[in-house]
Formats: sequence, C-alpha cells, structure tokens
Amino acid sequence: MLKQTTSLWSEFKAFAFKGNMIDLAVAVVIGAAFGAVIKSMVDNLIMPLISYVTPSTSYYEWHLGKLMIGRFLADLITFLAIAAAVFIMVVKLLGSVMKRASSAPAPSEPTTKECPMCLSIIALKARKCPQCTADLGV
Repeated sequence: MLKQTTSLWSEFKAFAFKGNMIDLAVAVVIGAAFGAVIKSMVDNLIMPLISYVTPSTSYYEWHLGKLMIGRFLADLITFLAIAAAVFIMVVKLLGSVMKRASSAPAPSEPTTKECPMCLSIIALKARKCPQCTADLGV
C-alpha cells in the first residue's frame, strides 16, 4: 500500500510540475485577472458613457419584460473587448514576433564545388574529380 501511494505521488509530481502545466496555470491566472480588468473597464467606463442615451435610468435597468438587455449588453461588450485584446496581443503582436524570430536562416557554408574540368558537382574537400579524374590540388 505504501509503495503504491509513493508511486502515485511521484507520478502526480511528474505530471503537475511539467513546464507546460505551470505555463498553463500562469496563463489561466493572468487571463482571469485580465478579464476582471476588462469587465471593470466596460462596467465603469464604457457602459456609463452608453447610458447617457437614456439619462433617466441606469443601463442595468434596461429591460424588455424580464429580459435584462442592459446587463446582456455589458457582458457582450466585455466579451468583444477581451476578444479584440487577445486578437491584437496574441495573434498580431506575438505572430509578428514569432515570424521575425523564425526568419529565413542564414545560408550555411557550401559543402560542394564544381570541377573546373568537367563542371560536375563534387565534394568541397575532394582532391580528385570522381567523374573525369582530374587532379584538383589541395
């Protein structure tokens, strides 16, 4: 029983402390904080500006019967703001950084050369052409 528990614990540690698992946990925490900031921006800045259309009521009170239109509108604007920010930050900025980082590699050193006698392609370090047997020197 103790050996099974130790084995289970070691498997769990190997799973939980993988690099990509920790990266995922950090991303979730940062994403939640980012979502809270965007929600606050929409609730405290954007929606009050929109509520000037109907100055007699708050946007939270906008409704059609029991349908809470104002709250839905605030959530929709929050979603669109988060989606736009993620698109700009992840797709555009990170994409351009990744494209720059993985630009075309520099040309490597040549590994072949041309025989001056028969013009065939031979190894760079060859002293004799395998096609025409010309002596190429060193």
